[in-house]
Amino acid sequence: MRDSGAVAKESAVIDQIDRSILSVLERDARVSFKDLAERVGLSANAVAERVRKLHEQGVIRAFGADVNPAAFGFALQALIEVKLEASTTAARFEMVAAATPGVVRALATTGNYDCLLEVIARDQLDLQRIIEALRMSGLTRDTYSRVIASDRHFPLPR
Repeated sequence: MRDSGAVAKESAVIDQIDRSILSVLERDARVSFKDLAERVGLSANAVAERVRKLHEQGVIRAFGADVNPAAFGFALQALIEVKLEASTTAARFEMVAAATPGVVRALATTGNYDCLLEVIARDQLDLQRIIEALRMSGLTRDTYSRVIASDRHFPLPR
């Protein structure tokens, strides 16, 4: 699946100030360097440099907004586990998943299923369309779907 930059460069050394910076950014990535500096006891320039280094080292993978799919009419979120046919490569399936409207995230997994897809759908019929598109691709052997009832994000342990 898509490289998420899950492994930071081995040279990344994270001290307590970096941990504090990351904790604040995880809750509010839009915080100004000035406000962040006040919270961690450094100058704004020192904080900006630390954030730049953390990003360069792969500790911070991205900055972005957590957009609510319901704002665009996608009232349903689901997880679809996919077991691939023996002849299907993860790369080939990733291309199909990426081209399937509604698929927003794909993860290669271990266990009984090969991939976990996060999908958004307007309703149950739309979810069924996504599942059928995946099955009709000829690359999947089995799918198992679950509708997400609640979606909460928690800070990473430090």
